[in-house]
Amino acid sequence: MGFLADFKAFATKGNLVDVAIGFLMGTAFTKLVGSFTEGLVAPILGLLTGGKDFSKLSWTLKGAQLDANNNVTSEAITFKYGAFLTSTLDFIIVALVCYLFIKAVLRKDPNAKAGPTPTEQLLTEIRDELRKK
Repeated sequence: MGFLADFKAFATKGNLVDVAIGFLMGTAFTKLVGSFTEGLVAPILGLLTGGKDFSKLSWTLKGAQLDANNNVTSEAITFKYGAFLTSTLDFIIVALVCYLFIKAVLRKDPNAKAGPTPTEQLLTEIRDELRKK
């Protein structure tokens, strides 16, 4: 097979397509969570912190340097902890939703009985054949 045929076979495998779809959905979900955090959670946190924009909270390590004409000669150095905390909150929300989704998918019926393993099934068939002889 040629390079293009090999690549087409690789690209159209079910697992790769599933991963691509999952990646796209994850990207969209991350945007949704970011919007939720910035539009709903951050204003509430801003209200609790005295009406400040939570994502813009920062600590100035060194102020901007100005010349005689009040032109900035060197920018201020700031520690932008509000943006970090907002990103951390986004991560926690995504992790929580992923955990709940996986837990819901993996939830099993507690009354369901597990079937025999393939090895047990094969041994049962061998035993039954030996009994027939």
